[in-house]
Amino acid sequence: MNTVEVSELTRQFVLRRNRRGRRGHVREVLTAVDSMSFRIESGSAVGYIGANGAGKSTTIKMLTGILVPTSGTVRTCGLDPVRRRRELAGRIGVVFGQRSQLWWDLPLRESFTILAAIHRLEPAAARRRTDELVEQLEMGHTLDTPVRQLSLGQRMRAEIAAALLHRPELLILDEPTIGLDVLSKQRLREFLRRERAESGTTLLLTTHDMGDIERLCERVLVVDHGRLAYDGTLPGLARTVGARRVLVVDLARPSDDLTGLAGATLLAAEADGMRQRLAFDPEITTAAQLLAGISSRVEVRDLSIEEPDIEDVVRRIYSAGDGTAPALSGAGAVARGTIPGGEPESAAERPGEQGVQNAAQGGAAGVEDAAQRGATGVDDDRNHASTSL
Repeated sequence: MNTVEVSELTRQFVLRRNRRGRRGHVREVLTAVDSMSFRIESGSAVGYIGANGAGKSTTIKMLTGILVPTSGTVRTCGLDPVRRRRELAGRIGVVFGQRSQLWWDLPLRESFTILAAIHRLEPAAARRRTDELVEQLEMGHTLDTPVRQLSLGQRMRAEIAAALLHRPELLILDEPTIGLDVLSKQRLREFLRRERAESGTTLLLTTHDMGDIERLCERVLVVDHGRLAYDGTLPGLARTVGARRVLVVDLARPSDDLTGLAGATLLAAEADGMRQRLAFDPEITTAAQLLAGISSRVEVRDLSIEEPDIEDVVRRIYSAGDGTAPALSGAGAVARGTIPGGEPESAAERPGEQGVQNAAQGGAAGVEDAAQRGATGVDDDRNHASTSL
């Protein structure tokens, strides 16, 4: 069963730019999301990444009913997000890193009470659920503190608790660990793993912190210029991008450094030269070719290959749009090893804005307004474009 199903999803904005002359202005069509298709299985955890302006936020706003697609179809929890937005608001939880669903001038406890009432939770059940989340997220000492006085880390934990209060089927997190220290990130990730395991919640995560993706997601979607460029695992992404790998060579005896090998760069020599670390690009030189060149010069005792750091992989992806690195897969096609529509070719490939939040708080009024604007035609969204990309 799929929690999210997207088919040929497209979203365009028409911008009117002033120009000199008789015509007054020109119309420019901006395609933020272009013919995107994917599926997210129930209970899975999927990372959704891409450079700023790639189309991530626009996609999420269509998944949640804030924006109306220009064309294509989207189903979230089996529902049309626009036509059944009131029902959907009770089945999903959303956290936007720069937006809040809490009441800033009220104590945190009262925000939880109001949200429980909005979601029509039975009072006793709401208290139990609140107590459970407060304990797991270590928020007991903040319950009587006005939200505006909470630290960034405390507020983010509170936002996630609020999004999970009604036990949603789908949790969408946008930069959930932004600004958090290392320990706070670790604790939050552990909590999210437990929550998924216990509740079977589907997780869709957008973030620039690749530690979140590595520790929480078994699958990653990469969007580039509005198109789905990759759908698969993190190791597969590294192979697709062709990021460099590191060959660690343990020598039988101390040796001069191995500089000068074709296709390799010496990173470091350790233990008096007994261990040397060489970076190489597998698209240029294979590990076997590199080893042959090393063996002809020195005696090798042991060796290993380190996979590329995911941060390096993502830097290459983000720089592709600037022409400083190769794009993932040419003209926006889904990268190799995947089936367009979302499912990797085999199980082995897969180990293991406020509108929605205000919909919960104000009876879906925020989503309704957005939907009405979108339904009148693409032109009416021109003033909303800058906040939706």
